[in-house]
Amino acid sequence: MLQEITTQIFTVTPEASQAVKDILAQRNLEGYALRVYVSSGGCSCGVNFGMALDNNFRDADQTFESNGVKVVVDEVSVDYLRGATIDFINDPQQGQGFAVRDVNASKHEHDEGGCSCGSSCSCNS
Repeated sequence: MLQEITTQIFTVTPEASQAVKDILAQRNLEGYALRVYVSSGGCSCGVNFGMALDNNFRDADQTFESNGVKVVVDEVSVDYLRGATIDFINDPQQGQGFAVRDVNASKHEHDEGGCSCGSSCSCNS
């Protein structure tokens, strides 16, 4: 059984690590890593994260290893990931995919389940 690894910055669940390994193997992407980055932000939920498979690493990138998977984060995004958990969700009703649960997201309530920015989000704080 895989054990959850907590880096100094964020946590990667065993399910997320295994999903990355599976995708890299299926696509035969040797030498690639999971890049996690801030894709947008500014609403009351905090920031939105993006993810990609990447083999173009910069000197300013920070790299982490979790359960045999390399995770790369740029110098700006790393501060937004502090305390977050990267997970892989496989839900029969909502589908499957990666999720970043940001423990630093602002606490707030939604009347209609959406943000003031017009996007739907879920803040886990």
